[in-house]
Amino acid sequence: MHAPRETRSGRVASAAVDHGAEPAAARETTMKAIVQDTYGSADVLEFRDIDKPEVEDDEVLIRVHAAGVDRGVWHLMTGQAYVIRLVGYGLRKPKYPVRGREVAGRVEAIGKDVTRFRPGDEVMGTCEGSFAEYACAPEDKLAPKPANLTFEQAAAVPISASTALQALRDQGRIQPGQRVLIIGASGGVGTYAVQLAKAFGAEVTGVCSTAKVDLVRSIGADHVIDYTRDDFADTGQRYDLILDIGGNRSVSHLRRALTRQGTLVLVGGEGGGRWIGGMDRQVRALAISPFVRQRLRMFVAKEHYEELQVLTELIEAGKIAPIIDRTYPLSEAPEAIRYLQEGKARGKIVITV
Repeated sequence: MHAPRETRSGRVASAAVDHGAEPAAARETTMKAIVQDTYGSADVLEFRDIDKPEVEDDEVLIRVHAAGVDRGVWHLMTGQAYVIRLVGYGLRKPKYPVRGREVAGRVEAIGKDVTRFRPGDEVMGTCEGSFAEYACAPEDKLAPKPANLTFEQAAAVPISASTALQALRDQGRIQPGQRVLIIGASGGVGTYAVQLAKAFGAEVTGVCSTAKVDLVRSIGADHVIDYTRDDFADTGQRYDLILDIGGNRSVSHLRRALTRQGTLVLVGGEGGGRWIGGMDRQVRALAISPFVRQRLRMFVAKEHYEELQVLTELIEAGKIAPIIDRTYPLSEAPEAIRYLQEGKARGKIVITV
């Protein structure tokens, strides 16, 4: 029998047991999970038995059926940019050793302060440690699963769709009839952004690679620009709102495609140095914004059930739908992250449990 150890939330769980010596009832205190003890590439991830998490008063214990793979998974796995470590995810090693944040599953148990859910409810939302058979999530980060989605589809919604919604509605202040440019239109956030912008009544242009043009057109884009052939800033078209999703184009380049009073929203950012990564573009945008007529915006998406409820209404009304490229079993989560890192995904990648 192993000594007690901390769970993904830092709480000490019951001792793990030797499967060969303990009865079945004792074995139920453990679960399979994707775990990392140090920062690094996907090679640091291990598929192994750990203790099941213990639900706190304001939490819901979920029997995980599926988990989404978002870009944040890679950042938390590698610990890059280093600012991630400084904001509470662990300086020398991951504070939350189980990877995964998007989750869909069935409620197994609830804390004493939980009022919105009961055991057996089907839910989706965010938590720390969804690449596992069980995960605990705060009640305010969960919503009922849309009735017309499978668990795999629902797991593709929480972070990516919420990010797209907040970027367009809250930061971009999108209005019907506006010309909207979405750079990175074929990815996890981008495929939702295209559909949401159309649902809000905009004229949408998506930017993607050659292999993904048909996908972006199929989800509602009015126009598609293949960035390997054309530069959106040189077409002569100007846009009221531009979403740059995880891009690496300079702020000055992006501003060339904006109308005089248009809005640029930077959604994430890749590249850059080890300390702040692509956030340097956001810093520059904020510095420039007070001195120009264009609105240059950056933001960090908030994870809350209210956004999930809005998305559920749109999903159940048939206005948006998850686009899933591939699914992987839990044991192959490292391969899923490698595929994400290659940049070839069309829509979302999902882990099935």
